[in-house]
Amino acid sequence: MKFMYFCLPSIPATPKERKDLRPIAHHTERWQKMFDEVAEIARMVEDLGFTGVAFPEHHLHTEGMEIGSLPLLTQYVIHQTSTLKVGPIGYVLPGWNPLRLALEIAWLDQLTKGRTHVGFARGYQSRWLSPMAQKIHIGATASDQSDMDVRNREAFEEVFQILKLAWKDEPFRFKGKHYEYPYPYEEGTPWQAHEWTREHGSPGEVDENGRVQMIDVVPKPYQKPHPTLFQAFSMSEATVRWCARENIVPTLFISDHDQVRFFAETHVEEAKTAGRALKFGESLGVLRAIYPEDTQEAARKMLAAGFCGYGFQNFFYHFGFLEAFRTEADNKKYGEGPMPASEATPERMIGSNFALAGTTSDIRRAMDQLIEAGNPEWFIWQGDQGLLPIEEVKRSIRKVGEEVLPHYM
Repeated sequence: MKFMYFCLPSIPATPKERKDLRPIAHHTERWQKMFDEVAEIARMVEDLGFTGVAFPEHHLHTEGMEIGSLPLLTQYVIHQTSTLKVGPIGYVLPGWNPLRLALEIAWLDQLTKGRTHVGFARGYQSRWLSPMAQKIHIGATASDQSDMDVRNREAFEEVFQILKLAWKDEPFRFKGKHYEYPYPYEEGTPWQAHEWTREHGSPGEVDENGRVQMIDVVPKPYQKPHPTLFQAFSMSEATVRWCARENIVPTLFISDHDQVRFFAETHVEEAKTAGRALKFGESLGVLRAIYPEDTQEAARKMLAAGFCGYGFQNFFYHFGFLEAFRTEADNKKYGEGPMPASEATPERMIGSNFALAGTTSDIRRAMDQLIEAGNPEWFIWQGDQGLLPIEEVKRSIRKVGEEVLPHYM
């Protein structure tokens, strides 16, 4: 099993400080503290044998939690470490110009000699995605089959298709609903230096009339044909099947063991239809939280103050993530209505198998059950940087890294 540490990342602060210093994201010294903590964690997990570190892409979070990762943050962490693979899980594709993103990723992969991975996401936060994707009239989605959901997926898959073309060792033409290359597609792009390009550039790049008819994105990625690709964070059968066909690692947010087993089997089955022979759990990931303590009571207290408690009760439940842990009892209690934030309890997170909490023995027992259910190749640990004191975060990482991970690497 390969282990990756997932930082939100978050500006370090107590709940009281987030209120008293609002907006805390205006405080430069707190940003610098966050950068220091993320780099310190990265160096630590590298020493403990982790394969990588990852971040989400989110922006405009004045509250100072789950702040986005752009290529510059990835490059910063890579330069603070020696062997880790670093990258976002993932770039929210509808918010990116595909040509610019293909270039950013390839440049980063070349500059770091292959020490990056790439994740993709569709985007569920309207505050920043709607402004960024306004030119193609795409907004955030709740994966609810609405008109916006359909349009979001169309844009997501179109950008992904362009990325794959851009990373091939050949020029390409493309005409989609939102983007076309060259531009304009029918006439081609006028190019003053066409004679030089025709002689020294890619064959077919320009025509005899001096117009660009195909584009060739350079550099190509250092890793061939491209870095390892991840999908964040999968909750549907359709997404798992799409990932299996496209050679992308789906990272399961769903944590019920029966569902994990179903998705793992579905992944192998769908990959076979695309000519990929995968073993059970191969090229599959899971997102989980870990809270190691000497007692269950202490672990629950840490959980309540971190991502699984504070994060869900104040933020993530608004976007429906709590529904991933819904039970039959919840259906009877709430019907079709959403569960309230108060349901984001330590007991629910542990009982749903999302949070591995307690003693080393408790955590290893939960890991064994996860392996039995899905045997995931990738275990992505949702961390608590910025939400819990850095010394607590480091103590948890060291305890898990020394007492748990060696049994599964």
